[in-house]
Amino acid sequence: MRIECPLCGARDRREFYYQGAALTRPAPDAGEAAWDDYMHLRDNPAGETRDLWQHEGGCGAWLVVTRDTVSHVITDVVLAADAKGAGA
Repeated sequence: MRIECPLCGARDRREFYYQGAALTRPAPDAGEAAWDDYMHLRDNPAGETRDLWQHEGGCGAWLVVTRDTVSHVITDVVLAADAKGAGA
């Protein structure tokens, strides 16, 4: 699998560190149940996901990668800082 880093171009996935699902953080006063869900519950979908990856072996940028868990096709890669306003 190759990931298209917005800063470095296409690179092998071994240069990247997988962090997990790109989730929207609850508000600080959201309550215990919301924070418990955020910290401990994860979906395991067959299909499209948005994940956080770090280009550890390259520029060090944090990326939000949209990919299909069935076909392994990557449809979008954006810098995490740019994705913040888009729900990540």
